[in-house]
Amino acid sequence: MKELSALNVFFWKYRFRFFTGILLVIATNYLAVLAPQITGYVVGLVQAKLPGGKPAPSLHNEIIVNWISNFSASNNFSFAWLITFCSVTILVLAIVRSVFMFFMRQTIIVMSRHIEFDQKNQVYTHYQKLDTEFYKTHSTGDLMSRITEDVSRVRMYTGPSIMYLINLVSLIGFCLYNMFSKDVRLSLYVLAPLPILAITIYFVNSIINKKSEEIQGQLSDLTTNAQESYSGIRVIKSFVQEKAMLGFFKANSELYRKNAVSLAKVEAFYAPTMALMIGLSTLLTIYLGGLEALKDPQKVGTVIEFVIYINMLTFPVSAIGWTASMIQRAAASQKRLNEFLSIVPVISTKNTKLVPSFEGNIEFNNVGFMYPHSGLHALNNFDLKIKAGQKVLILGKTGAGKTSIAQLITRMYETSSGSIKIDGVDVNSINTHQLRKEIGYVQQDVFLFSDSIENNIRFGVDASFTHEDLIKATQTAHVLNEINNLPNKFETLVGERGTTLSGGQKQRVAIARALLKKPNIYIFDDCLSAVDANTEQIILSNLKSYIQNKTALFITHRIFYSFQFDLIIYIEDGKIAEMGTHDSLLAKNGLYAELYKVQQTQEQH
Repeated sequence: MKELSALNVFFWKYRFRFFTGILLVIATNYLAVLAPQITGYVVGLVQAKLPGGKPAPSLHNEIIVNWISNFSASNNFSFAWLITFCSVTILVLAIVRSVFMFFMRQTIIVMSRHIEFDQKNQVYTHYQKLDTEFYKTHSTGDLMSRITEDVSRVRMYTGPSIMYLINLVSLIGFCLYNMFSKDVRLSLYVLAPLPILAITIYFVNSIINKKSEEIQGQLSDLTTNAQESYSGIRVIKSFVQEKAMLGFFKANSELYRKNAVSLAKVEAFYAPTMALMIGLSTLLTIYLGGLEALKDPQKVGTVIEFVIYINMLTFPVSAIGWTASMIQRAAASQKRLNEFLSIVPVISTKNTKLVPSFEGNIEFNNVGFMYPHSGLHALNNFDLKIKAGQKVLILGKTGAGKTSIAQLITRMYETSSGSIKIDGVDVNSINTHQLRKEIGYVQQDVFLFSDSIENNIRFGVDASFTHEDLIKATQTAHVLNEINNLPNKFETLVGERGTTLSGGQKQRVAIARALLKKPNIYIFDDCLSAVDANTEQIILSNLKSYIQNKTALFITHRIFYSFQFDLIIYIEDGKIAEMGTHDSLLAKNGLYAELYKVQQTQEQH
C-alpha cells in the first residue's frame, strides 16, 4: 500500500475538492442515520396509542427526535398530523441527502478525473525525457499499458475507492454510535460476525494483490504482442504467418484468461461471504431483538431501528470486497508507475546552457562509444574536425559506426569517452533542445506521423515559416510534383508511419522536413537509399544551392558522384581508415578507390 503514497501530492493539489467531498460524504451519511431514529420514534408513538400501550422512553441522544417531539408539543399537533410530519421529515432528509450525494460525486469523482489527467501527462512527459537507450530496451506495448491500463486502475482508487471507503467508515461509525447508545448487549450480538468478515477480507486481499501484479504484467505482454502484430502486418502476410502469429497471440491470451478467471474466482468469494455475514447479522437482530421485545414491548422500536441500520450497512459492507480489490489493483499499477517514473534519464538537460546560433564547426576529440544495451564498440579513439560550411561524405560498411556519429552529434547517446564540440562548446553543456533544434537531421529510419503531409513537413518548425518556404523545401527534395498530384495535395493524410507513401516518397518528405528548419548543420543519414539514381542526382543538385554555406554530413554506404565534397572519410571498425578529397583518395588506391571501382562496375552492368 505504500506505493499509493505517491498520490498524496495530487490529493493536496486538489485539496479543496478532496476535503469538501469528505465533508459531503459525512453529511450524507449523517442524514441517512436520522431516518431510522424517526422511524423508531414513530413506532413508539403507535405503541403508545395501542390498548395498554405505554409512552416510549425519552431518547436523549437523538437530536432530530427530540426536536420533532418538542416542535409537535409546542404546536399541539394531533397524532395523525404528527405521523404525517415525521413522514415529510424523512422525505425532506432523503431529498437533501440526494443533493449532497450529487455534489459528493461532483467533488471526489471529478477530482479523480483531474488526477488521471495529471498522471497521464506526468507519464507522457517522462517518456519525452527518457533517452534513446530506454526505448531500445522497453516494448511499445508495455509503455502503452502503463499510460492507459495502469493509470485507469489508479483512477479507480483516487475516485470510487476513496469515496466508498470514506462512505463505509463514516456510515459504520454513525450506525455503531447509535446502536451502542441504544443497546450495548444487542449491538455486540449483531456485530459479532464482522471480525470474521475482516479476517476473510485480509486473507483474500493478499491473494488479490499478488494475482493483480501478475495480470498487469501479462496484460503488458499481450498489448506488446498485439501492437507488434499490427505494426508488422505486411511482414506477417508476406511470409504467410497469420496462423503462427494467431497461435502465439492465443497462447498469451489464454494465459491472461486463466489468471484473470482465477482472480475473478477469488473476488467472487467476497459476494457470498458478505451476504452470509449481513444475513446472519439481520437474523441475530430479529431473533435476539424479538426476545428482548417480548420481555419489554418498548424495545420494539429499537429492534426496528437496528434492522434498518443493518440493511443500511448491507451495501457499504458488501462494497468492502470491491473497494479492497480496487485498492490492491491500484497499488499494483502504481508500483509499476513508480518504478517507471523513478528511471533517471542518462542524458540530462540539467546544468546545460543556451548558446548563440551555431556556425557549424564540429570537432570529435578521441571519442569512444559503446552501445549500453549490446556492449558493441561503435567508435574507438575517433578524431575528426569539420569546419563551418564544409560538405562531408562519411562512408563505410554496415556496422562501421557511421550512424553513431550522427547520434552522438545530436546527443541521442552519451559518449563513453572523449568529447564532441560544436563551435568549441562541448555538446554535453549545450541545452539538448537547442542542440537538436539547430540541426536538421534526416534519420536512416524515416518516420512519418498519421497526419497530413504538410503537418509532417512542418513538424518541429515554428509558425514563422511561409508557404513559399514549404514550396522551396519540397522542390529541393524533389517531391513537390508528386504532392501536387495527390487528391488533397499538402492536406493529404498519410497512414501510420506513412504507409500510404512509397519508401522514396517518405525519404523525400523527411528531407523536406529537415530543410524547412533552415539550420546551419545538416545530417543526412542514408536518406537516399530508396530513390533511383536519376532522382538522387536531382536532389543532390538541388541541395548544392540550398545548403550552400551550411555544414552538411552525408552518411551513406555508396559514393555520390554528382556532389563535390570538401572532405570524404571512410570508417572501418569505428575508426577513420581513410580521409581526404575524392582525387586524393583515388590516388591512394585504398578502400575508397576499391569501393569506387566496385560501384562503377555495378552501374555499368
